[in-house]
Amino acid sequence: MAEYKRERRSDTASWDAGEVRRAEAPQKKKRRRRRRMNPILYILMVLLCSALLAGVGWLLMSDLCAFNRGGIVEKTVEINADDDMGDVADKLKAQGLVNYDWFFEIFATVTKAEEKIGIGTYTLNTDMDYRALILGMRSTSGNMKAETVKVTIPEGYTVEQIIKLLAKNGVASEKDLLEAAKTADFKYSFIDNESEDLSRLEGYLFPDTYEFYVNTKKPSSALDKLISTFNNRVEALDEELWDAAKAKGYDMEDIIVIASLIEKETDGTDHAKISSVIYNRLSDDGGHGTYKMLNIDAALLYALPAGTTSLTNADKEMDSPYNLYKYQGLPPTAIANPGLASIKAALSPEETGYYYYALGTDGRHHYSSTLSEHNAFLASGNYGG
Repeated sequence: MAEYKRERRSDTASWDAGEVRRAEAPQKKKRRRRRRMNPILYILMVLLCSALLAGVGWLLMSDLCAFNRGGIVEKTVEINADDDMGDVADKLKAQGLVNYDWFFEIFATVTKAEEKIGIGTYTLNTDMDYRALILGMRSTSGNMKAETVKVTIPEGYTVEQIIKLLAKNGVASEKDLLEAAKTADFKYSFIDNESEDLSRLEGYLFPDTYEFYVNTKKPSSALDKLISTFNNRVEALDEELWDAAKAKGYDMEDIIVIASLIEKETDGTDHAKISSVIYNRLSDDGGHGTYKMLNIDAALLYALPAGTTSLTNADKEMDSPYNLYKYQGLPPTAIANPGLASIKAALSPEETGYYYYALGTDGRHHYSSTLSEHNAFLASGNYGG
């Protein structure tokens, strides 16, 4: 019996110790839950986070709304067909039009700007907010998702040849491009918007490689791109050259006409020499026997049906202002679209005493100062015809 009681006491002691431990455990946990952050520190952290968020938010909203840009400054941005919205954002930031390219990219993605922005060169300014920037890069011809095609316009192509080339590459139908060339209004003073003749654009469609929308909704925009490039290239030329031409009595239209003649006549190496012959003849009152007659085949060929490559004696009797065997001075319009080398040569001819040239069997032009020298070359067997 005594042994039984000992066992029970032992059990009781064991139970009591366990109860004490279980009773203490919740109290310890309870004491841990009562620990709190210092309320002042908590408030300071909340205020700091709020200030940071407010500051970042203000900076982003200021950029979005174009606040505090420090005055209006115009910038040019070129969007290419292979650009994505990240590229557009990078270009805008590089020009100082946005401060946060990543935020503009998010805004543009949310607002589906890729359906509005089109390829092209745009003049924007630092006063434009994000929405205005997107609208400023809007194209009626297509958007960043539209299919495009690259087309190289050769130097010396006529307006008609350029239109056929654009149509062949799917830019628009030949009919629509012809209609635009004849009737569309272009914002440049050197384009005669009152005329409905293709020749009004002759000389002003700059030869280069371009990217166009396929099946563009606005064919005139394709032509405008070439005219815009011409305008930019001409404006970039030395102003002193234009002043010198003006002093001689030649305006920009005259220079482009002369450049087109050079383009069609040059063998590819002698732009400035051809230019010198043209100017020498234009200033000759008879002392050198040319009497301001240019006698340039290419001008008369321009007036003849497309595909004509050589002249007959009957052609040279044709009554046309492009017949420079019959009429003195320059033709009424350019006869092709010249490249930059020909335009520069028209502005800065080489100083020579040449009044005649003829193509030799070597594929190069041979120049003469007198008619007798010229005739001697034609009879020499070296004349290429």
